[in-house]
Amino acid sequence: MPRQPAEAVLDLGRRKRIGLDEAVFCAGKSPAQIASILSKHEAVRSPALLTRLDPDKFARLPASLGKRIDYEPLSRTGILGAGPRKARGRPLVAVVTAGTSDLGVAREAARALGFHGIGVTEIADVGVAGLWRLMKRIDAIRRHRVVIVAAGMDAALPSVLGGLVACPVIAVPTSVGYGVAAGGTTALNAALASCAPGVVVVNIDNGYGAACAALRILNTKASGG
Repeated sequence: MPRQPAEAVLDLGRRKRIGLDEAVFCAGKSPAQIASILSKHEAVRSPALLTRLDPDKFARLPASLGKRIDYEPLSRTGILGAGPRKARGRPLVAVVTAGTSDLGVAREAARALGFHGIGVTEIADVGVAGLWRLMKRIDAIRRHRVVIVAAGMDAALPSVLGGLVACPVIAVPTSVGYGVAAGGTTALNAALASCAPGVVVVNIDNGYGAACAALRILNTKASGG
């Protein structure tokens, strides 16, 4: 007999345990599997954040379910349930992109933070090819407690910001670029080799991971750690 697919097991205690809600990583899952997972979330009234949900896969979800998901094609994210939690106070995180081609990754980070109730300031297209654009916004960037930087090609922007702001800087190398950019590998190596001390680096295109790193930093500060 054919093997039955394994049932997903929700981690509903994750927020209490580590301060982060569980996310549904949709890459590699069929629309039927995603729908089954979301039905479990709805059964216990648990909002769900979906990442890497491609438009074609979203379109193949049951129509009644799709209508209940706040979906954004650019970031390939969806939110089921209460929607992004209302942020309190001023934005705590600046999400900065080197170019507009990095916006999809940056929006994944911003949407994940919004889901957790963290206000975000999004600042786009301030890469090193025109440093005047960055310097025009630097005072606004410095007002935040964490900065997430999405940059491809040579990923120089995280290093530049690492030398200009005092708060934690989280670099997200993106797969933007061609030739020796090698799908983001060059950007990743450049961020890891940064001479700006203390720059934190997540995996290629991992906007969600950058958001989670920012949340851990903010949660530590909130708890007095």
